[in-house]
Amino acid sequence: MLIGCSYRKANKKVISGFVERWQPKTNTFHLPFGEISISLEDVSMLLKIPVTGKVVAVENFARYIDESHSDAIKLVSKLLGVSIKDADDEVNISKGLTVRKCWLKSRWCPKAGSRNTTYPPVECIARAYLLYLLSCTLFADKSGYRVSIALLKLLEDLTDVGNYAWGAAELAYLYRHSGSATRVQVSQIAGYLTLLEGWVYEHFKLGLATPNAKYMDYVQPRVCRWVQKHETVMNIDKVGFIRRILDGLRPSEVTWDPYVNHRGNGVVHAIAFYSGTLKYMDVVEPYHPERVLRQFGHVQSIPDPPYRPLEAHRGPSALKYSVKYGFQADNWERWRNHLLAPEVRGEKAEFEFLATPDYLPWFLKVSHPLITNSRYFDDDMVATTIADNELLEHNRRALDAALRWKLLPPELCTLEFARQMASDVVNFLSGRSFGPTTTTTAPTTATGTTDTSAPRQSQHNNTSTHSTPGNAQPAMVDARPPKRMHGKEYQRKNLKKPKE
Repeated sequence: MLIGCSYRKANKKVISGFVERWQPKTNTFHLPFGEISISLEDVSMLLKIPVTGKVVAVENFARYIDESHSDAIKLVSKLLGVSIKDADDEVNISKGLTVRKCWLKSRWCPKAGSRNTTYPPVECIARAYLLYLLSCTLFADKSGYRVSIALLKLLEDLTDVGNYAWGAAELAYLYRHSGSATRVQVSQIAGYLTLLEGWVYEHFKLGLATPNAKYMDYVQPRVCRWVQKHETVMNIDKVGFIRRILDGLRPSEVTWDPYVNHRGNGVVHAIAFYSGTLKYMDVVEPYHPERVLRQFGHVQSIPDPPYRPLEAHRGPSALKYSVKYGFQADNWERWRNHLLAPEVRGEKAEFEFLATPDYLPWFLKVSHPLITNSRYFDDDMVATTIADNELLEHNRRALDAALRWKLLPPELCTLEFARQMASDVVNFLSGRSFGPTTTTTAPTTATGTTDTSAPRQSQHNNTSTHSTPGNAQPAMVDARPPKRMHGKEYQRKNLKKPKE
């Protein structure tokens, strides 16, 4: 299933545009109107892998770490069906408790012309294939060619592989590497980027993916619904487009709950409201559903402070990024006893983007949601933002009713028209004119004529007031740039006449 739904290449523009908004302390993306994140239900719906079950971790794995790696070599030899010498050579070549992917692939797919016609047992081939698959998808690292032997220990009993919570482990792994990718000296990210990219396509209509006509609902994972658009040289490395869109995004433009019509019983999976920590090997990350209640159909309120780590060193590079959280295995095994209480979830939302009146002012004071504009939000800006959002939603509802009763043509009943209406009302109440200003004033002489020798003022600068004597009125000057001349017109204007 993971092979068929994985994207061949990651969209760098999408990944970079969202990772720079990631907050490691809360494991959420910070947008102008609040927080949103990848939940356990997202993993279950997008990938169709189990999110409940046993913890993906190896107990007492430290005993495999010694100078000779003798225990690790015996584990590789036993579970992959190779000799002690081959396992010793491979572990020494990899320089640690890892094996190479190319060597692992040769266990079940020998090179053409190879004289080795003997194959290990079927169980060993299955373990090699599963180990290769997990290292290329859910737990991909930055090296691209090494696989941890710790995963091999989990594949010792093939009948028990389906009992692990692979989805929860992948989410913890992606959380950790998204946090390290926010550091200033980090330029790469590890993890299953197909999950992150598919999550973006489900919740945000950015026009960067098209629906897959061959997608079969309830059969394939939902990540197969989307087909990536071809990236050109012009936009492959530019994230300014994503930044501008996200900075100007409104809560009503986000698909908070894309699975509302695709759940078997119409109810959010209970594991989505689990409150605690997730674990993969030695990686432990907090999971905060109370910060993204709008994704589950509830009204968003001010959440409790996030979990505090036992130890945290978030340095500028990946090597200096180390965070340790506490993990209770009993809490995860009895996850139904650690769900958000009904009073914390709040009431069901009439519209999925709704939040309590005090949420947005609180969020704007504790976060920096804008990337292209780093100004701090004062009380006036917070009040203006809240009023603008409320006015926009009021206009949107009015337009929906007008469209339903055929009071306006369909081309006017759009979100852009509602936004323009809200902007005009705000400008009117604040004393500003409607629409952008395209003219500027020029100084005049004592006789009332325009002084053309004065430099033309840019329309992007603040307009200044010029005093005029008597009743003389300032003349209006066109602020458009001069017309560009081409071809013969340019030659006639600039070529000098030959001397007679």
